[in-house]
Amino acid sequence: MRARDLAVGFPTVTLDTPALEAARLLADQDLPGLVLVDDDGRPLSILPGTQVLRLAVPAYCQDDPALARVVDEAHADLFLRELGDRTVRECLPEQPRELPVADVKATVLELAALMARTRSPLVAVVDAGGRLAGAVTLQSLMDHALRP
Repeated sequence: MRARDLAVGFPTVTLDTPALEAARLLADQDLPGLVLVDDDGRPLSILPGTQVLRLAVPAYCQDDPALARVVDEAHADLFLRELGDRTVRECLPEQPRELPVADVKATVLELAALMARTRSPLVAVVDAGGRLAGAVTLQSLMDHALRP
């Protein structure tokens, strides 16, 4: 089994996609992350849902979880609105990490090793031209590995 056999079409975003739109896409489709692509469809990064969440959750709640406990549910829902006019560009970590991208010929073990090494729940699969051919999620990889 190769990456091309496990890869599925996956939603993409660009650097200028509104962060709120990315958050809705993650929530509506129950995705672990999104593939960030350039104008030519080449992967630039994987945007885990936690990176979008980082912008929505106030820093004081991230620093001290006890403070998060005092915010009631009605007000907690308002935090996503704080994304406002922010873009996906602002969700990216300051220090770029290894890009979890695999060739269509990568094996299941290569995909698993890449996910483990990059701590990414998602691997972008690219064709010979470097364009996005699809993505493999941790869930689909585990489903395949645990299938009898």
